[in-house]
Amino acid sequence: MRLRELNKYVAGLLKDLNFEEALARIGQEPPGRMVKALFSCLCSCDEQIKWYAVSGMGQVVADLARDDMENARVVMRRFMWMLNDESGGIGWGIPEAMAEVMARHQQMAGEYAHMLVAFMREDGFYLELLPLQRGLMWGLGRLAATNQENRNLLLGKDVALYLQPYLRSSDPVVRGLAARAAGFLMDQGLLAGLHGIVDDHCPLTVYDNGKFIAGQVGELARKSLQMIEKQQAM
Repeated sequence: MRLRELNKYVAGLLKDLNFEEALARIGQEPPGRMVKALFSCLCSCDEQIKWYAVSGMGQVVADLARDDMENARVVMRRFMWMLNDESGGIGWGIPEAMAEVMARHQQMAGEYAHMLVAFMREDGFYLELLPLQRGLMWGLGRLAATNQENRNLLLGKDVALYLQPYLRSSDPVVRGLAARAAGFLMDQGLLAGLHGIVDDHCPLTVYDNGKFIAGQVGELARKSLQMIEKQQAM
């Protein structure tokens, strides 16, 4: 099957099958070929195709890493290149895919979690476009939610400090996803920023493991405050 046909085939799987079936079918194919097709799906205008591709990419690259770490690192380096101005591209879906890989493979998280923080920093590899910032905030939450080790990786890079401006973003999706990430990070330094947006009624939809969950910025901020306060009480 030629690459164009493969891209169309994979996009069809992500569009027409439910989440579990789509990822199961992708998992049956050679990882190298799936990576190429999933890259094309990450920039789809169809939200289901795009987000299922994020999950699929995470699964495929994590599987690849278990057998061939160096080839998996090649994919991660390609992700980073696509977010570089010199690439000539935009990098739609790339922060999300990077985070999904790390959430599914601990060694990958250990090697690349610092890059998510670097993409937040104006003195680092700052992502200026709001759609990329949305993906970055989602990715931080996805990685922080997996386990304490990954939270520590992020917190060790002062992620809470760099998250503060995103809680005040002009974009409600960035604000909401930053608020969600703050809850998973459980850092007390984020309490003031979260209190500042508890009455923010702007709507957004959050992708979570095959589901699309409607909510509001303030609702996510309140949930995160509860998570941090619960952690404080323990």
